[in-house]
Amino acid sequence: MIEKFSSWICCQLGAREHYAIPRSLHKAGQLAHLITDAWVPPHSLLNRLPKPLLANLRERFHADLAPASVHAFSSSLIGFEIAQRIQKNSGWEQIIARNDWFQENATQLLYKLDLQLSTLNSRPTFFAYSYAALKLFRYAKAKGWRTILGQIDPGPFEEKLVMEEHARHPTYQSNWQPAPSHYWTRWQQECSLADRILVNSLWSSQALQKAGIPKHKIDIIPLAYQPPEQADDFVRTYPPVFSDGRPLRVLFLGQVILRKGLAALLEAAELLSHQPIEFWLVGSSGISIPQPFHAKVQWIGSVSRSATAMYYQQADVLLFPTLSDGFGLTQLEAQAWKMPIITSRFCGEVIKNQVNGLILPEVSGQAIAQALDFCLNNPWQLEAFAKKSTDTSCFSLSRLQQSLQALPYAVV
Repeated sequence: MIEKFSSWICCQLGAREHYAIPRSLHKAGQLAHLITDAWVPPHSLLNRLPKPLLANLRERFHADLAPASVHAFSSSLIGFEIAQRIQKNSGWEQIIARNDWFQENATQLLYKLDLQLSTLNSRPTFFAYSYAALKLFRYAKAKGWRTILGQIDPGPFEEKLVMEEHARHPTYQSNWQPAPSHYWTRWQQECSLADRILVNSLWSSQALQKAGIPKHKIDIIPLAYQPPEQADDFVRTYPPVFSDGRPLRVLFLGQVILRKGLAALLEAAELLSHQPIEFWLVGSSGISIPQPFHAKVQWIGSVSRSATAMYYQQADVLLFPTLSDGFGLTQLEAQAWKMPIITSRFCGEVIKNQVNGLILPEVSGQAIAQALDFCLNNPWQLEAFAKKSTDTSCFSLSRLQQSLQALPYAVV
């Protein structure tokens, strides 16, 4: 027997995906409650705090959900974060403590809402994101609710790949550490309690299956994305020939870490050091770079979300050589600006090889250098790629809403 989902309760720590899932459900009239860690609407007294103190809370609101039933623990969160600083907790210790704090508060709230929830016309569907769902799923299962886990990354298989990459490149020092074993034990329990597990890409589905998650529990639903209006009228142009006066501008945008393929990128930059090419690295750095490094690599650092548009407009091609990403939102952002992409296979399926970009056969300096050499010698091909950019409406909030509504639930 197959049922369709009715009322949903969403639990999410942070503003992940700009609250895309609860927003799409609210639009369909299916969101009973959103439970989150912080919610700062325009009239909130928290907006009177000094801006440095409010920086991490500024995006904890979305106008689409203003009429919705939203529950948050903003004051408790501020107290928790202050306590963490006093105790000098960091890294995995802090991440796990925050996940536990959220689940404890959310579970207590569910008990308070018990009578109200019992009046729903049918069993609700309970949605929570991975690593902060175990205690919540135990409560939901005890109530006989359906449970859906939103898997935010490719899980332990990704960690294995990153660990191997760090072992291969010890000169790029970082603070990265693998998660403690009990982190993954809890995650396996979350997966066991979940009726369905949502991932954003085929790559994530394959990675979860390598960790022992049954394929039949996994559903692939890509990210939702709303492109900026000004991108619609943007026209991308290329010179007939790249030169020292007008080099090929290669953009990398994201965390500057080994998982994102930085070692291979920098190797490619060395291989192409005598070519008319520039590399723009935009994002916070999580590795130390051996010095000196040649001038064609520009270390721009972190920029505001609004400032990224300038780099998408001015660069010629996005380089996304990730070793593993649940999806890779930068791909959709670049395509909205009609930018061709050179990407790996280990992320969301946005690029079709030789149609709107290039897919690397492997993440290596040689493979990246060959792809960029092709671009250097074929500016007209980049222009053709730009004209066939992905229609990002395929990743709209409405499409997400349809995908969620179409999820079946097999009654055992």
